[in-house]
Amino acid sequence: MRATMDPVGAVRRLVPPERLTERVTGPDDAFVIAHFGLARPEPDRPVVVNGLVEREVTLHPDEVRALPAHRVESVHECFGNPLTPGERVRRVANLVWTGARLRDVLDLAGVRPEATTLWARGADHGEFGGVASPDYLKDLPLDDVGDRALVAYSCHDAPMTSERGGPLRLVVPGYFGTNSVKWLTDLTLADHRPEHLFTTRLYLRPGPDGRSVPVRELDVSSVVTGVSDGEARGWAWSSTPVVEVVVEADGEPVPAELEAARGRAWQGFRARVGAARTVTARATDAAGRTQPLSGARNAVR
Repeated sequence: MRATMDPVGAVRRLVPPERLTERVTGPDDAFVIAHFGLARPEPDRPVVVNGLVEREVTLHPDEVRALPAHRVESVHECFGNPLTPGERVRRVANLVWTGARLRDVLDLAGVRPEATTLWARGADHGEFGGVASPDYLKDLPLDDVGDRALVAYSCHDAPMTSERGGPLRLVVPGYFGTNSVKWLTDLTLADHRPEHLFTTRLYLRPGPDGRSVPVRELDVSSVVTGVSDGEARGWAWSSTPVVEVVVEADGEPVPAELEAARGRAWQGFRARVGAARTVTARATDAAGRTQPLSGARNAVR
């Protein structure tokens, strides 16, 4: 599927739901989003660990690969999934990543006790939405991501391509893709949030108290990938396990079978819908969150 340019210059490859039938999404069916276009870093570009550390460390890809390897299957989703109401394509995939645990990488530098946040910086830069940015930067709570995140060098057991963010990228399972910084160059330990286009101006949403909070944990969502021989199939996911999927066929609920949770991968569901013309799914997760019927990016559609 050909990549195209959207109005703000970002590379995007988007995929219709019927292409998402495989448990592990193939490379040609995994969406691509790049705010400034695809970066072309050197194959041996290192990542530097600095900031509130005992010693600055520079690690080349081979040195990261020499650390204990962790293999994780997880949902990878853009916060703009979908970007506009009624958009049929999906910016979501279920991918297999391999890399060094973030905590193991940071331990090489010796994290100082006052560090509370991680600044992850990518090599891509340019203009986005009329605003110039010298790099791509996200900040993440250290206590939450230290053990869940990877400094990944492989996707689907193959070397990380530039299109996928290689040679090294951050992967944070359970978080929206905006936090999984591609073309990783720096991991900076700090005790405060940085002011940046992609930290304090974009990718924010209202929190419980009405104040803006960063987009991080995945919402509960589902997608029907198709109907064959009277049976609807699809996937459901969230930042916590999905515990129920309600399928409706022409507005009438029908029994649905949901797969058990497997780490942070998506969960398959299926239901007999006969010759129904309209089939929808609505997921509920272990945190008690249910997809809204309308008015939200993860609404039933």
